[in-house]
Amino acid sequence: MRWDDLFDDLEGQLEYGLGAEEVDLRAEEERLRLGQMSLRDRLMSIVRAQAKGSSYAISVQLVSGAMIAVRPTTFGKDWLAADLVGETRAAAQCILPMAAVAGVILTRQQINESLDAAPEQRGAPRLADRIGLAFVLRDLCRRRASVELVTPPGSLAGTIDRVGREHLDLAMHEPGSVRREANVTQYRVVPLARILLVRL
Repeated sequence: MRWDDLFDDLEGQLEYGLGAEEVDLRAEEERLRLGQMSLRDRLMSIVRAQAKGSSYAISVQLVSGAMIAVRPTTFGKDWLAADLVGETRAAAQCILPMAAVAGVILTRQQINESLDAAPEQRGAPRLADRIGLAFVLRDLCRRRASVELVTPPGSLAGTIDRVGREHLDLAMHEPGSVRREANVTQYRVVPLARILLVRL
């Protein structure tokens, strides 16, 4: 009878040890997964959760201290495109460089959604995932779109004339007016690293 008790005790200790080891292994795998997530990954997880039903804005603080509310629509390599929420203009859209984000204010639900593992993240990258900010700005230049660049010193309105590797040329004119030589008040070269937001 004592041998039976001894073997039962050893069996229980072994099962407990194996279970604890499995729990530790899963916890370590989760820490590793979270350690590899970028801010971009977490924001994309929130947007995927919104597509399944809930729809709300994400509050973003820029490095300038300004707060904006956005509903992201597209993610690039180092930027995101979004609808600006609460803007007075109808259908206001923007391009937000990820380097301009000082912080993101989330609800408890958004925090949980941002941590969800997404099978799409493990697949082959989409074309948009490889497109950098300069490429998007070159497209706006090609389209001759009127933009407002938000920079640390203030906002600059005009049309992008050309985009270099780390800067752009902006022909400044009144917001909403067409870029004509007579309307241009000055030309400004703006480093891409100083752009906090591009309003379209």
